[in-house]
Amino acid sequence: MELGIIGLPQSGKTTVFNALTRGNVPTGISGGRVEIHTAVVDVPDERVERLTELFEPKKVVHAKVTYADIAGLEGKPSEAGISGPLMNTLAKMDGFIHVVRHFENPTVPHASGQVDSKRDLAAMESELLLNDLILVERKLDRLSDERKRGGVGRDKALVDRETALFERIHSLLMDEVPLRNEQFSEEEEKMLGSYGLLTRKPQLIVMNLSEDQPPVEIELPFANTKVINMAAKLEMDIAQLPPEEAEIFLEEYHIEEPSLDRLIRLSYDLLGLISFFTAGEKEVHAWTVSQGANAQEAAGVIHSDMEKGFIRAEVISYEDLIALGGFSEGRNHGKLRLEGKKYIVQNGDVLTIRFNI
Repeated sequence: MELGIIGLPQSGKTTVFNALTRGNVPTGISGGRVEIHTAVVDVPDERVERLTELFEPKKVVHAKVTYADIAGLEGKPSEAGISGPLMNTLAKMDGFIHVVRHFENPTVPHASGQVDSKRDLAAMESELLLNDLILVERKLDRLSDERKRGGVGRDKALVDRETALFERIHSLLMDEVPLRNEQFSEEEEKMLGSYGLLTRKPQLIVMNLSEDQPPVEIELPFANTKVINMAAKLEMDIAQLPPEEAEIFLEEYHIEEPSLDRLIRLSYDLLGLISFFTAGEKEVHAWTVSQGANAQEAAGVIHSDMEKGFIRAEVISYEDLIALGGFSEGRNHGKLRLEGKKYIVQNGDVLTIRFNI
């Protein structure tokens, strides 16, 4: 999972990045330059810790998430669209963490003269919308040329279906409706697979507050969008402290859990992801799959050979495994069961894959 942190200059993108990654990347103005910082972070999961206590493995592997702090967007739509290098970076992200400034700080002047979070949110969305619109119009021009030539090299019916799809998308974008709000068929998903349409990507909006500001209530009419309030500067400062001191500050400021934990949980929900586990004396390992993935697909996440040679999976829920104290007791109580390749993996399942190649 790779999430791009975007936002207007001086919104606090890098501060959020540092809070999530416990980093110390300098904050400041990028001057519109394409500037990217990345970090891979372990997904905090209490279940991994409990499984580690139970099995005392030689190795422990958490699920991973990659954050990319992306500078270069300014909320000023251009007729040429987003530059190639920046577009390539944005297109490969699984989703966006959109940081919106709500804090007041005279030492950090706002480019527009005053803070207006609703205006800034709309400005960034407009830039993404216009970029998608430019890409779609270019695609429609190519399809029009292809139809005039009689669809040389491709089935005419397919060209007609693509044209209908992109015309529908064009209409949505003209109405300023982000594509993350639209449902697409399996065939349409394949047609769109190679296009980095930015408003299709799920978005987690972070309202960046000062530590004394109350939470901001924002109603968004679009799907695949969530909102979280966060005092990024405070949480960055806490994240950079030793663990013992950080606990004291979390209690002092009545922060129930660090921002990383909350953002990860919301990101998983937003992207439709779950975790399953493999566990034993050699290794406890957390893995990430999409909701609805079957046992054979989960095996492929572990190793492609397991997917190809899949026979069956031994499955037990995390809760049952912990409550019963191990696989043997799980089997004795009928909680450890055999499932076939079509079994839909549930969040927290502990799997042992049987395979043969």
